Amino acid sequence: MSAHADPGADEAGDGRAAHILVVDDTPANVKLLEDLLGFHGYEVEAVTSGEEALAAIRERLPDLMLLDVLMPGLSGYDVCRAVRVDPALAMLPVVMVTALEDREERVKGLDAGADDFLSKPVNPPELLARVRSLLRIRRLYDTVQRQAHQLAAWNQRLEARVLEQVSHVEKLGRLKRFFSPQLAELILAGGADDPLESHRRDITVVFLDLRGFTAFAEAAEPEEVMAALSEFHHAMGRRILEYQGTLERFTGDGLMVFFNDPLPIHQPASRAVEMAFVMQEDALRLAAQWKKKGYTLGLGIGIAQGYATVGAIGFEGRIDYGAIGTVTNLANRLCDLAEPGHILVSQRVYAEVEESVFAEDIGEVRLHGFKRPVSAFRLLDLKGLPE
Repeated sequence: MSAHADPGADEAGDGRAAHILVVDDTPANVKLLEDLLGFHGYEVEAVTSGEEALAAIRERLPDLMLLDVLMPGLSGYDVCRAVRVDPALAMLPVVMVTALEDREERVKGLDAGADDFLSKPVNPPELLARVRSLLRIRRLYDTVQRQAHQLAAWNQRLEARVLEQVSHVEKLGRLKRFFSPQLAELILAGGADDPLESHRRDITVVFLDLRGFTAFAEAAEPEEVMAALSEFHHAMGRRILEYQGTLERFTGDGLMVFFNDPLPIHQPASRAVEMAFVMQEDALRLAAQWKKKGYTLGLGIGIAQGYATVGAIGFEGRIDYGAIGTVTNLANRLCDLAEPGHILVSQRVYAEVEESVFAEDIGEVRLHGFKRPVSAFRLLDLKGLPE
């Protein structure tokens, strides 16, 4: 084996000196090829039989093989056929070196898989020209293979990113059904625990309901009913997003919203009450428009605060984000009791907002589903709108 530095030497695809395997059972031929190729900077490995050649190839794949045709044991044709059977060696350049000038022998060599031929005695310029030509082809092939592997890797990464983005969009769309867009993005970015996992949380619940809707729906055309609902939902939905509430459900003419989940909110009761007053103002403007069309609708609101179990409710393909507990029932019953334009709150909510509202104590009221009377308050106005 020999190697010499020569700036003009051909390199393999990875920048190293090309590795050439010389297979010949004649020592003088091996010496000639080693000296000539080594002088021009190639790394030369020599073996003297076909069996050794196959073993050398398995141990270290050469960039090109110079293969004698006539050898004891495995001939050059046999070695070439064995090489071409292996898909991994399909593009290994093989130059058969032979003293045979018979055309049929050369055809036999081509059938075996040889890429080129050199006649003995070897002509150095011709040898170097053929070696360089085949190595150039090999480098081009290696380059194409590397680019193909890179392209496949890029495609895999791209597909993974596309799938990730699709999943992100789907999750974001699902979360936006319940949460504000900013909160949905925060959850997906890992800024909040997975809210769909069942958990216990102290929340403030707001129930809204349109008073007079049943009579309106019975008397009006379906198109009018849908138009009124659309206006109502649009106005209320805008406020839910503005105050970063969590939408639990639409029930036609009603809504349930809660605060302090999935992210903690400072003074959730105050946030809920402020939203309720703004919603009543919106509802009054809508009611004025609806009255011109001949129907009377008003908004009743109930608010309660307490612990609930919160998380995903439903089944595969249809999941809602819900809160279950006495607090939701209490807010719902207070809403049922509220007259159009009124906001009724539980004692705990009132205790949280007492300093910032004008209110009327309506005493203890009996609510459906509650064995004992419940203290309730009617909120009249805010003492000062938040800046």
